[in-house]
Amino acid sequence: MRLEGKVALITGGGSGIGLASAILFAKEGARVVVSDLHEAVVLEAADKITSAGGEARAVTGDVSNSAQAASMVSATVEAFGRLDILVNSAGVSARNALPEGSSPEDIWDKVMDVNLKGTYLMSWHAVPEMEKNESGSIINLASIMGLVGYPVGMGGGFNPYNPSKGGIVQFTRNLSIDLAQKGIRVNCICPGYVETNLTKVLTDDPESLRKLEERHPMGRLGRPEEIANAALFLASDEASFVTGAPLIVDGGYTAQ
Repeated sequence: MRLEGKVALITGGGSGIGLASAILFAKEGARVVVSDLHEAVVLEAADKITSAGGEARAVTGDVSNSAQAASMVSATVEAFGRLDILVNSAGVSARNALPEGSSPEDIWDKVMDVNLKGTYLMSWHAVPEMEKNESGSIINLASIMGLVGYPVGMGGGFNPYNPSKGGIVQFTRNLSIDLAQKGIRVNCICPGYVETNLTKVLTDDPESLRKLEERHPMGRLGRPEEIANAALFLASDEASFVTGAPLIVDGGYTAQ
């Protein structure tokens, strides 16, 4: 068991990469707190874990709200006595951030609030608990779109998703340096396109799916479990000399 004795808090844990990470971490011995905005999905996620013999709790909260971010951390410590791993997986895209017809400015603010500010706030409240243990691992979900721009014709110039994910990459670097001598590692994962709720509107359209698959040299999109495997490595002691790193898991997308 690679995470035996560890306690992990995973935001966005009700679906996609967050859910896959929660299930995998529990299989590897971690006690897991699954958080999301919606109670039904986190209860279902926690039930999946406990039904398989793992230990899990469900909490709800908005990562972009400082009080609620603090409450999620407090709930984790109250449930399991400590916090060793934080996975900042909660995120939105411009496509699903707000109802159709919302202004570009409101969409920008929402994406930045959830993706970048949420990562910042969860980390801010988690670090003091990790400092008590003189160890910890923070894993931020960035994206290849935090490293490159959208291709020509995709209308990405004013899309807030890329800047939000690029900000996560840089926040990861900055925080990792600050915490390195405190035994806390901070890394981020930069996935390619993955089959999740965030990409469903793209993958449901056969032509859009074909174009996306063609942009990945491996000829397919990623699966949430494949990103979870990368998160497991970064959470484990096997990554003890890894900090400040953007780990690219993209089927070759950015190698072109």
